[in-house]
Amino acid sequence: MTTPDPQPPTPVPQQKDRPYRSPAGMVGGVLLLSIVAWLGIDAIVNGRDRTPWLALATMIFLVPLVVAFTLRPAVFANEERLRIRNPFRVITVPWGQIVSLRSGYSNEVVAASGRKYQLWAVPVSLRARKKAAVRDARANAQRAAEASGRGGRRGGGFGLGGLSRDADVSDGPRRAETDKVMDDLRELLETKGESETAQGEVTVRWAYEIAGPALAGAVLLAILVAMG
Repeated sequence: MTTPDPQPPTPVPQQKDRPYRSPAGMVGGVLLLSIVAWLGIDAIVNGRDRTPWLALATMIFLVPLVVAFTLRPAVFANEERLRIRNPFRVITVPWGQIVSLRSGYSNEVVAASGRKYQLWAVPVSLRARKKAAVRDARANAQRAAEASGRGGRRGGGFGLGGLSRDADVSDGPRRAETDKVMDDLRELLETKGESETAQGEVTVRWAYEIAGPALAGAVLLAILVAMG
C-alpha cells in the first residue's frame, strides 16, 4: 500500500503594491533625457578633438541623475508596509513603525525612531492647494446660496459668483492631488498600523545602480577637464 504524496503548502499570495508617482516629474524627465540625448549624440558624432569624449562623459554623468530625480521616485503601499523609492535610497517602512505622515512644504514619513523620510514621488504643490481651496470656497458659497434663497430663478438659474446651479458641486472639500495621496496613505496607516503582518524593522538600501554610473561619469569628466 502506497502512501499518497503530501500536498505542498499553499503559497501565501503576495500583497499587491499600490504605486504613486509624480506625472509632472515623469514628463519632465522624458523631456530632459531627450534633450541630453539629442545634444550628446550630436556632439559625439560631429564633434572634433576631445569633444566626443567630453560629451560621452557628460552623458554618463547626467543621465543617471536625471533618472534619479525624475523617473525613479515612487511610493509603493500595500497592507504590510510602505516602500519609498527616492533618488538615491529605497526605504521600506512597516506600517507599525510609522508614527505619522506629515504634510507641510514637503510630504514626510516620521518613523518610531524619530527619523524622517521625504516622499520625493509625492511633492507638495502650494499652487494646487490654493486652487483646490478656491474651488472649495466657491462650491460652499453656491451651496449656501441655494440653501438660503436658491440663488435666483428656480430650476437652473445662476447663483452666487455666476456659478451655474447645475455645476458639479461634490460633497466634501476639494483637495490637491498630492494631498489626496497622503489621505490614502493615512487611511492605510490607521487601518493597518496595528496589524501583526505590518510589524518589523525599517530597512534602507542605497541605489548603487544610480550612484555608480553618475560617479564614474563625474570622474571621467574631471580627468578630461584636468588634461586640458
